[in-house]
Amino acid sequence: PRIRTYAGRVRDILEEMRSYSDGNLVLEVVDPEAFSEDEDRAQSLGIKGEPTTEGEVIYFGIAGSNLVDGLEAIPFFTDEREEYLEYDISRLIKNLKHPENPVLGIVTNLPLDTGAGGLQAAMRGESQSFLIYDELLDRFSLEFLEQDFDSIPNSIDVVLIAHPKPLDDQTTYAIDQFMMRGGRALVFLDPHSEVSLTAGPNGQPVQGYTEASSLDRLMKSWGVDLDPNQVIGDRGNAQRVQAGRDVRRQQTDYVVWMALGPDDANSDDVVTADIDRLNLGTVGHLVQREDATTSFTPVLSSSTDSMLLDLEFVKTGPTPDALLRAFEPTDEAYVIAARVAGPLKSAFPDGPPPAEEESVPGAVIDPAEHLAESKENANLIIVADSEIFDDRFWVQEQSYLGERIAIPMADNATFILNAVDNLMGSNDLISLRAREKSERPFIVVDELRREAEATFLADEEALPAKIAETEERLAALQTRAPAGTDVEEFLSEEEAQEIRTFRAELGQSRTALRDVQRNLRRGIDELGSTVRFVNVALVPLLIVGLALILALLRAQ
Repeated sequence: PRIRTYAGRVRDILEEMRSYSDGNLVLEVVDPEAFSEDEDRAQSLGIKGEPTTEGEVIYFGIAGSNLVDGLEAIPFFTDEREEYLEYDISRLIKNLKHPENPVLGIVTNLPLDTGAGGLQAAMRGESQSFLIYDELLDRFSLEFLEQDFDSIPNSIDVVLIAHPKPLDDQTTYAIDQFMMRGGRALVFLDPHSEVSLTAGPNGQPVQGYTEASSLDRLMKSWGVDLDPNQVIGDRGNAQRVQAGRDVRRQQTDYVVWMALGPDDANSDDVVTADIDRLNLGTVGHLVQREDATTSFTPVLSSSTDSMLLDLEFVKTGPTPDALLRAFEPTDEAYVIAARVAGPLKSAFPDGPPPAEEESVPGAVIDPAEHLAESKENANLIIVADSEIFDDRFWVQEQSYLGERIAIPMADNATFILNAVDNLMGSNDLISLRAREKSERPFIVVDELRREAEATFLADEEALPAKIAETEERLAALQTRAPAGTDVEEFLSEEEAQEIRTFRAELGQSRTALRDVQRNLRRGIDELGSTVRFVNVALVPLLIVGLALILALLRAQ
């Protein structure tokens, strides 16, 4: 019955989409019987059957195709994704409409494709790319933009800016105008990037590493500030690390490394829909500027058991215990990641910057093409952390027959893939948020049940004890009489009266227990009767009453 209710909601939304499509969306509903051609067809289209407790198989998915050879499927509509039903179906249709792989432009100073060994290790064939890079490569067409560029090709749908080096004016202007043209960006900035400082095979970080990243000029245009001198300390979400040489303590809280859970994520945002745990380190915090033209919606936040730590103090390498001793929570949740949307004003209000002597040969910036304001609302997701990319933070690696096997212990890759996938959609698709589940709790009934249990639970617990005590005393008196004799004739008049009293009390106690058990349901049953009366009889009675009034008025 629960799945049948959800299926009605799915069919309703599909029928509504079909009605708005002017015949461009064809809907076919199939009930595949066991061992039939329809069942084979469902399986071949990627729809999975789920077994029930009765041994049957339920097919509750959707497969879509376009007029070429595109095929997309949702194998099974699970309860966990019900809030995101409209988004999931809309994304399926969008993917069928644009079947080619979307292009993701990457601007980064992290060795995503070579690992900590850098280019030299790659040339020796010893490099190991970040596992998140491999996931992105499987899903999107990746195009690395050079460290210095003066334009972003129109073929790029979304730009991933991951802890870049300081950008010159031409490169900053290229990103600015990309956003003005309606481009979208996923931005990772970090006041202290531990992943950049990861030692390679020679024991040193990759040449040209960047310890801190900021895009001050662009961030001002986007209406967001990132404090470069502070990181978040979060005791409520602190990761547990080795306590050092103290054998009596195996692990302790390390407040500058945090493990965020569902309670720290925006439950209305599809990007965090599948997130159970995110492992981050030395995280900065974001705030909205007072002069912002954009909206600022938190996506990830710290717990309220948090504080801001001075970065210079953290860089001295204090022990976890030293950090805990210096910890003074502010009872404030700090924003780690935010969605920024709305109209933008260019970071270059006076036009393009003058060309530099070392600019890209043949590059020409035409002032006439300068956009001072965005053509359409911007869509960005900004994250104040870069350790999210680091394999050490979210995955355990094993080697099997020479193959690299990754066992995720956090959802860092899922978050990044969700964010890119979401930004690849149209602005309408990006703006979709979670909806309420169709199966809503009966809040009034639950409250009645709690009140009834609080009222009658003490009586229900006391009565069985009283019944047991009465039965025990009655049995003690009755065993005094010899077998085969009348108990009341053998005992004294007082004892016989006591037995009669006990038997009466026993009957009353059992009756009271049954009354208490009925009372536990009385309020709920009365509410149910009221609801049934309102749904079934009240409206017809009101209509009859209104008809009688109208009849009398007409007669007069």
